Amino acid sequence: MKKEKCVMILLGSYVALCAILAVHPYDRATWFAENLTVWIIVGTLGALWINHIRFSCTAYILMSVLIYLHTIGGHYTFALVPFDWVTDLFGFSRNHFDRIAHFSVGFYALAIAEWLWDKKLVANKFLLFTYPVFVIATIAMSYELIEWIYAANADPAAGGAYLGSQGDEWDAQKDMMADTLGAILAVMLFFGIHKPFFHKNKREKNV
Repeated sequence: MKKEKCVMILLGSYVALCAILAVHPYDRATWFAENLTVWIIVGTLGALWINHIRFSCTAYILMSVLIYLHTIGGHYTFALVPFDWVTDLFGFSRNHFDRIAHFSVGFYALAIAEWLWDKKLVANKFLLFTYPVFVIATIAMSYELIEWIYAANADPAAGGAYLGSQGDEWDAQKDMMADTLGAILAVMLFFGIHKPFFHKNKREKNV
């Protein structure tokens, strides 16, 4: 599939999902706060596209996972997303929909790795693996600070819904871990996709 067609399908699906879930959300203030994050992400990706900073179809598909999940979470609030079948299946004590959304944040590491590789900014494979992970971990930490600031200054009910901690005192730390694990998986996928090239490069250096 051509990159342009892939992006248009993903964008069209998001616009439709956002429009549907904008109707009668659980809490309008939480809906706005959660979707503001998504609008910033979509706007940033759009600005990068216009400036000819583009990624693979695989990267866009992975990045869209967070966009869709966050949009759904904004409608219900993350703690109240209908996810009981997973909770019951694994015997969880809380709704882990937000953990999956945080895990998908890490998928953006693949796009970061692609950009570093395409621009030839990193030649060392160790740095190519670790740098995207560190970027995601830093973003994860920064987002937890934003959540804290918002929750501390918002209406208590809206702030609690935005945090979605569900009584877990280690929620922020677990969210950051989920983001980082997602990034590690994404970078591993990047190396798997580019494995033939790395092997070819190694053979050429040994000749």
